[in-house]
Amino acid sequence: MTTAPQTSEMTRIEKDSMGEMTVPADVLYGASTQRAVLNFPVSGRPVPESIIRAYALLKAAAADVNCSLGKLTEAKRDRITEACDQISNGLSEHGGIERHFPIDIFQTGSGTSTNMNVNEVVSNLVCIANNAPIGSSKDPQYLEGESAIHPNDHVNMGQSSNDTFPTAMHIAAAIGIKEQLLPAVRSLAESLEDKAKKWNSIVKIGRTHLQDATPIRLGQEFSGYASQMRHAECRLNRALKTLGELAIGGTAVGTGINTHPQFSNMVAKELSMKTGIEFCEAENHFEAQHAKDGYVEVSGLLKTIAVSMSKIANDIRWLGSGPRCGIGELKLPAVQPGSSIMPGKVNPVICEAVVMASCQVIGNDAAVTTGGLGGVGSLLDLNVAMPMMAANVLDSIQLLTGSCSMFEDKLIKGLEPDEQRCADLIEGSLAMCTSLVPVIGYDASAKLAYAAYEQGKTVRELALEQGELDADRLNELLDPASMTHPAP
Repeated sequence: MTTAPQTSEMTRIEKDSMGEMTVPADVLYGASTQRAVLNFPVSGRPVPESIIRAYALLKAAAADVNCSLGKLTEAKRDRITEACDQISNGLSEHGGIERHFPIDIFQTGSGTSTNMNVNEVVSNLVCIANNAPIGSSKDPQYLEGESAIHPNDHVNMGQSSNDTFPTAMHIAAAIGIKEQLLPAVRSLAESLEDKAKKWNSIVKIGRTHLQDATPIRLGQEFSGYASQMRHAECRLNRALKTLGELAIGGTAVGTGINTHPQFSNMVAKELSMKTGIEFCEAENHFEAQHAKDGYVEVSGLLKTIAVSMSKIANDIRWLGSGPRCGIGELKLPAVQPGSSIMPGKVNPVICEAVVMASCQVIGNDAAVTTGGLGGVGSLLDLNVAMPMMAANVLDSIQLLTGSCSMFEDKLIKGLEPDEQRCADLIEGSLAMCTSLVPVIGYDASAKLAYAAYEQGKTVRELALEQGELDADRLNELLDPASMTHPAP
């Protein structure tokens, strides 16, 4: 067997269609990947691991299908799928997955460099499995063997970067949503629902425009937060349906050149079986590859969830403000000292972290939206902003997952009401006059409210002094709990 030529103990020489390339001796990628490493020293942030693992699933599914279609021998299929399993498991034996997939996010907009990176790593893992030198997969003598796996001819069979990268984008995002974000959102919704039930008898003052309004039950407020997260759950299920359409099988421009007519449908079924996610062939391959509207939609749904999270977190930090000189209706868990100069100060840091993460998700969405724009990312027959779009959507999924889990564990579970504070603020509120309107009229009620404010009295105190209503009738009308539901 021919040994790949070495320039030194630290490097080796590999070849691609552009010629020879010096590659570090111990890495599993080849010449095409090394060119991309040198061409794109932009951010120092490699393509997310979840994309690489999605690619491993895709390449294994493609090998299975090509074998079923009689285009790949069982031996070659087995070698490819075994290598893909190693990638899925993180390549720990070979120094960790990150060493072998180093290409920057800001690379060729089609993700061609990453597709070839995966093809080369799979091919070289097969070399190692067969005790052949890394980089010998293109050696003519080595290729004579049944175990030889060429990165283009075998690993990339029936595929193009232009359909594999958008497919990997969808797989990675769908897995992240199904396995991480959906459970976190569902768990947070359940915790909020639990608080809503537990606190449903606690009446407090409502606030609109940050001004006193009519009473509301604390449980009612929290039922609204819980509903926001249940709507988030529905949005994520909608996102999974959108992500379920896969571009695989369209190859270069959506026509399916160089692939079997059944390839796309069969790969989608294989991926569905492996992931438990319902994948299908894209309804229109030209839409699936020429535009990334579906990904823009998913990013928008994630942005909406971020907005929901920011609303809930901000409300809770307002309601917990104080503890003595603010609203103080909620008692937030103390998780860390709040000041290096003010002893005893505790800040709503968990709420702040959630709001900041929400801001980042909104920024990510702006980048994804721009990447999908015609004339920017979507150019004629291909979108060329896919790695950036994928990285931002995956980052949003991770940020929202972490935010939901942190918010639930560090704040919601330990959150408690200050029932006395709630009662005191209601009694002092001028909005209590609202329940008197059906009895004494709007103008008289408004006059009572203004007078109570000027004299520093409660509505109840002043109304009793004026004697328009007896104490029993007044107590009935000014019962805060009766104001938290429609009148019969």
